[in-house]
Amino acid sequence: QVQLVESGGGLVQAGGSLRLSCAASGRTFSSYTMGWFRQAPGVEREFVAAISWSVGNIVYADSVKGRFTISRNNAKNTVYLQMNSLKPEDTAVYYCAAGDGLVRTVVSGTADYWGQGTQVTVSS
Repeated sequence: QVQLVESGGGLVQAGGSLRLSCAASGRTFSSYTMGWFRQAPGVEREFVAAISWSVGNIVYADSVKGRFTISRNNAKNTVYLQMNSLKPEDTAVYYCAAGDGLVRTVVSGTADYWGQGTQVTVSS
């Protein structure tokens, strides 16, 4: 079992920045592909970013490319999402996910473990 706990969400003005963290506990974190997803009210959950266990493969949704950066620290069992130049349309609950497989599998929304989510609200 892997437990995922997100933190770092909050209210920020458009153009501002936030850094989300996802702390993992349980089984070996470093072997998992990690991803971030988000879900706004009335909208299906969407992929945001994913990073392989080796950090050799990183994928972003087109909507966040150039603004968001995913990273991980395997020694701290933590994955991060640095979000810059935030827009009101980035408002959503952000979820961390862990998948015991390829990055493209996590990108598709298939993951073994999910966190409870953290709210990000961007005001205009």
